[in-house]
Amino acid sequence: MKAIVFDAYGTLFDVTSVAEVCDKQFPGYGQQISEMWRQKQLEYTWLRALMRRYEDFAAVNRGALQYALHQLNLWYDNEMLNTVLASYLTLPTFPDVPQALHALRTHRLAILSNGTQGMLEALVRNAGLLWNFDHVLSVDPLKTYKPDPRVYQLAVNALGVAKERILFISSNGWDVAGAKSFGFTVGWLNRRGKVAEELGIRPDYEVANLLELIERAFR
Repeated sequence: MKAIVFDAYGTLFDVTSVAEVCDKQFPGYGQQISEMWRQKQLEYTWLRALMRRYEDFAAVNRGALQYALHQLNLWYDNEMLNTVLASYLTLPTFPDVPQALHALRTHRLAILSNGTQGMLEALVRNAGLLWNFDHVLSVDPLKTYKPDPRVYQLAVNALGVAKERILFISSNGWDVAGAKSFGFTVGWLNRRGKVAEELGIRPDYEVANLLELIERAFR
């Protein structure tokens, strides 16, 4: 492998951490909001891609959160909403991420995400990781979302590396299937012990964390 491309949300950055922020604004509902928000966030990217009614991820993220709050019959104002949304700019990395990025420093590294360019750069900068990556790539130029094959081609174009020589890493089963279908070598970072998606596609590696993936793929 000449290059490694990472998904961001749920792979490098822990999206479940927003439950704490949600609970401060809506006591007793943090976990429910977090889970429903994340699910709707994903659904809205797929639906907007299929309907060809693109809105960037900041708008999708806002709409998904509003859906969750409405579904739970929770009152909110713009200040509360913006406070919760801002948590996506300061998501913590998973504990294995800094060590793994250090171990992979001899490879070309990139992030490929549904997030907007501004959201991703702020997130990576706030985590102190910006210098680790050759590219931080957003779907924005294409006006669509993963798992559209054109999104994965963005990484190939940016890195100038054949897709067969790129290892793509994601914690999301649907993203793993999309990347493998495109032609990447794929590592599924199965952090939460989920079953594989039944799409007739399997990753090249299934691991619990990035350090395990490094042991299997590079040593």
